[in-house]
Amino acid sequence: MTTILATRRLLLPAATLSLTALLVGCTSGESTSSPATADATATTATTATSAAKEPVEVRVAHQRLAVSHDGGVTIVDVTPGSEPRELTTVDAEGYLRLNPAGDDRHVFVSTAEGFQVLDMGAWSEGHDDHFHHYAGDPALTDRVIKASKPGHVVAGEGHVVLFDDGTGEVTTLDTAATDLPVTSAFTLTPHHGIAVPSGHDYLVTTVGDDGKTRTGIAVVDVNGKELQAFHECPGTHGAAEAHNAVLFGCTDGALIWKNGATSKVAAPDAYGRIGNQASVPSSPIVLGDYKVDKDADLERPTRVTLIDTRTGDLKLVELGTSYTFRSLGMSESGTPVVLGTDGSLHILDAESGTVARTIPVLGEWEESLEWQDPRPTLLIDGETAYVTDSATKELFVIDLQSGETTATLTLSHVPDEVTGA
Repeated sequence: MTTILATRRLLLPAATLSLTALLVGCTSGESTSSPATADATATTATTATSAAKEPVEVRVAHQRLAVSHDGGVTIVDVTPGSEPRELTTVDAEGYLRLNPAGDDRHVFVSTAEGFQVLDMGAWSEGHDDHFHHYAGDPALTDRVIKASKPGHVVAGEGHVVLFDDGTGEVTTLDTAATDLPVTSAFTLTPHHGIAVPSGHDYLVTTVGDDGKTRTGIAVVDVNGKELQAFHECPGTHGAAEAHNAVLFGCTDGALIWKNGATSKVAAPDAYGRIGNQASVPSSPIVLGDYKVDKDADLERPTRVTLIDTRTGDLKLVELGTSYTFRSLGMSESGTPVVLGTDGSLHILDAESGTVARTIPVLGEWEESLEWQDPRPTLLIDGETAYVTDSATKELFVIDLQSGETTATLTLSHVPDEVTGA
């Protein structure tokens, strides 16, 4: 174990929304720092427009999902106690990716121009021992953080960090302010990377080169100055927070960064790639995928990993069915869930590393050879699972505790990605 910045405590959000939406959702894949000032980057963003209808205070919190499709994003109301319904659809061109901003209100839509801010139009504000809830019309604002190839988005306590794979620019925004101002920006060597906020003074980033080779992680300050680097993680991809630790996937296992120290988790195979993960801050367990054929055009794995970030213990769980990078989720209580191509949700026991039960939801399906093609997708918020079926255009709402499908909505468009604010 290598110690780094031991006095710094990792600060990431304690939101109930599973980090699947933040960190699961790409398939592959890059550090000499080149600091840039916040003032310089602020010019890349335009002023946000207000929602069409001014928000008003409401009795209960309105819960909404953003669902991408060919030609735009549909916002769906899934407030408990009422039937799900589509609120509006905003037009946008290109292959659209969705990531929550971490402020319980906004979503970043990755477009050809960069990271565009979608105002979901509903949020809650704490006041002493209670909350005030507000709701209005969703709107795709004209606020865009320019990026030539918008990549990973990671929210931390009071901040959200955007990574431009094309230029290597890392931009941090303040999510405590409604207009999401830029607080810092710097440039790394371009690669398919990720940056995780750690308090207000440091970030943990992937390390890569011009050849798109990722070798590990580095701790940098807000100007991009490298303080420490660790190269024990070939093919670094994805990051998941779990109980004050962050786990990064590698092609030979995983790397855990915790309390200023790193430790390596070795895969049981020489090539054992963990590239996509799901976690919640309250649980020390991270759910990850697991692939063993580095030469496969498309591997259809049937095993997943459960890693305890307290001990580094890795368990392989055989599902008996394949799954995809949009199949992983974790409930607020720390229950790992996998959507299989058999159409069922596989509920895992995090401690024993076994499948505890299955919940049938869809019919059987097969992953497309093209990773951008729509496919069934899982999102978990609290103890509720949302599953989309691209074949039928349906959205299913499942109570994970009872196993009951509580609502179904037929969407107007073929769903692709789905996230919540």
